[in-house]
Amino acid sequence: MSTTLFDKVWDSHVVRKIEDGPDVFFIDRHFIHEVTSPVAFLGLKSRNITVLYPERTFATADHNTPTINQHLPVEDPLSANQLKALEDNAAEYGISHWGLGDPKNGIVHVVGPENGITLPGATIVCGDSHTSTHGAFGAIAFGIGTSEVEMVMATQCIMQPKPKKMRINVNGTLSKGVGPKDVALYIISQLTTSGGTGYFAEYAGNVFEEMSMEGRMTVCNLSIEMGARGGMIAPDQKTFDFLEGRLFAPKGEAWTKAVAYWKTLKTDADAIFDTELNIKAEDIEPMITYGTNPGMGIGISKNIPTANQVEGGAETYKKSLAYMGFEEDDVMIGKPIDFVFLGSCTNGRIEDFRAFTEIVKGRKKADNVTAWLVPGSHVVEAQIKEEGLLDILTEAGFVLRQPGCSACLAMNDDKVPAGKYSVSTSNRNFEGRQGPGSRTLLASPIMAAAAAVTGKLTDPRDLMI
Repeated sequence: MSTTLFDKVWDSHVVRKIEDGPDVFFIDRHFIHEVTSPVAFLGLKSRNITVLYPERTFATADHNTPTINQHLPVEDPLSANQLKALEDNAAEYGISHWGLGDPKNGIVHVVGPENGITLPGATIVCGDSHTSTHGAFGAIAFGIGTSEVEMVMATQCIMQPKPKKMRINVNGTLSKGVGPKDVALYIISQLTTSGGTGYFAEYAGNVFEEMSMEGRMTVCNLSIEMGARGGMIAPDQKTFDFLEGRLFAPKGEAWTKAVAYWKTLKTDADAIFDTELNIKAEDIEPMITYGTNPGMGIGISKNIPTANQVEGGAETYKKSLAYMGFEEDDVMIGKPIDFVFLGSCTNGRIEDFRAFTEIVKGRKKADNVTAWLVPGSHVVEAQIKEEGLLDILTEAGFVLRQPGCSACLAMNDDKVPAGKYSVSTSNRNFEGRQGPGSRTLLASPIMAAAAAVTGKLTDPRDLMI
């Protein structure tokens, strides 16, 4: 029987099927961080249970970490307590821990792939919704809650109903200025934030085949924003080249054997999906969001839709626009902005900083813009310096901060003030996501760069040589 990539990975990890219930599902890799793990560890201690496979668990500090002066004690007491709890719990249970100051520290969904922990055909969970990032490698990866974090630590399994299957095909040639983030935001704008609910998505078509691993991670990262449980892309030679030689990747004969297996991880030609979506690459232009969920996105040259052009309640739609300070049928180009954030598990990789730098090269940061440029890891930070990107950014008036989740969710001091507009390369634009009262416009690195040097929303194609 023909099967999908998703079926092949899922079915090989089912320990036991429960009739009319969820599957008992084995987890290969478990990432933990300082926010969703402390209560889970308390649960283990209260029941006198240990971590079953500590070598399959990886801890890094990212959500609460400051992005300046990381060598100093963390000032916020809650953040400091959570970071200390992660360090102590990791030591007690024999879990590898990459805290502040560790050269491998960074955002959990950045350091996993760059250290070769993320592998094709693996099952991966983390107490973080954007765990779907790792699906770029042909893994099944999804976020879990704190009680499930405890379950995985104790049993290395999770109770999980098998989702339905969706394939999203994007074929054709992407236009100038259109990158992976634009592809993802366009898909979400078509499906809405609930269109993927109940599904696990496979991204297919020549656009994803031609995409870099960083780009694939960006797309899979945003799967959760269309309501899907996760997203994945079949591994190929790009995947193998990215992983070869990395710290936790197989070596020698084990590598050869692993690649042979990974090459089987693809959807059979006549496999059937529960639903399919076909998109022409030529229909996508540089995207920007205008509302308070990631599905409220349009091409930068378009006007904000009117209430009668969108699905759902007009009252809710108008409330969203009121929060953003926008009107129906507004033109997006030329709207003034205040902040630019480059970073997060969506766009905090070296490719994102290269793209941003390409736009700002030879230009200056606008005086009215506060810019936070936050690499996803110390590895990315080092690459920015080694490739000379930092020199270009500094010349343009930008300052590079230290790794962390930063203004994606504003759990540290990187908060956008109420009423201010932020062009953000992160993944969510909910009310108050980047700080109470903040107004977030999701965009690609080059859209963010264009706004950063002009001080307003600008079509990045106008600045491209």
